[in-house]
Amino acid sequence: MKKIAATTCLALALCSSPPTQAGEDPLKPLAFFIGEWRGEENATFGHGTGTRTYEMILSDRYLLSRNHSSFKPQKGLPEGEEHQDWTFFSYDQGRETYVIRQFHGEGFVNRFVLDPSSEVPKHMVFVSEASENAPPGLRARLTFTQVSTDEFEEVFELAVPGKELSVLVRNRWSRVVAGT
Repeated sequence: MKKIAATTCLALALCSSPPTQAGEDPLKPLAFFIGEWRGEENATFGHGTGTRTYEMILSDRYLLSRNHSSFKPQKGLPEGEEHQDWTFFSYDQGRETYVIRQFHGEGFVNRFVLDPSSEVPKHMVFVSEASENAPPGLRARLTFTQVSTDEFEEVFELAVPGKELSVLVRNRWSRVVAGT
């Protein structure tokens, strides 16, 4: 197994951590997120709560977020809803930017790229590049804004072809447990 891993590593030239200009870990600025969070979620279809964890995985090359949102039955959502998604943050060396890949329990897979005007990690705007299992032409934007050392806001916007982006969900997350 080690021989295969070493050969693959050499063939892909990925044996060490992704380099940056200063030689630092490109995911280090995202360390703010590591830990456990609790959220208040406000969506166009109702209000809910969420729990979320962020952790570094696979030799610290990815930041993984596991999210669970609960919406009790309410006017805009008569049967309520339980939602789960996993989000992977990575650094694309070729483009020198952050990329997010989101996997939703409903079967959607979204890929976002960081808008160049973002200030990592204080205000990060991710714009959709691709979406699997969604209507053709659907666009999305995901924005993270650090409010304090233990709080951030997340806004998810959607747009169908020919329409402007509009807020679907606005969440406020508070740290429960800091990461290590």
